[in-house]
Amino acid sequence: MCGHNSDGNKKSCHCPGFKVERFMQPCLLLLLYEKPSHGYELMERLSDFGFNECIDPGAIYRNLRKMEEEGLIKSEWDTQGKGPAKRLYELTEEGKEALYTWAEHVKRQIKRMEYFLKRYDETFKEGE
Repeated sequence: MCGHNSDGNKKSCHCPGFKVERFMQPCLLLLLYEKPSHGYELMERLSDFGFNECIDPGAIYRNLRKMEEEGLIKSEWDTQGKGPAKRLYELTEEGKEALYTWAEHVKRQIKRMEYFLKRYDETFKEGE
């Protein structure tokens, strides 16, 4: 049985787990496709994808910075409103293409996983 805690930490486990930080990128791209956003707002909206409140804000900003360096998103300082200036992130055309590519990749992975589970279920039904 898998020894992962609810927070994703391993106790004693043989399953590979899931690298949350890697899946964060397509989620951020989708959120920015929906609307330009500040980093803090993106952190809050990531919970829709199962990212819990314990996620490292640094991971979000590292992903945003990396995607901006790759030309997938762009940002500018938003000085309107109360409080200090904030970065406003927006998806670029290259980012839209990357989002499409990610979606196709996720669809292929889902098919592989569904096939694995089907074979697994068939194997263990026969063994009973």
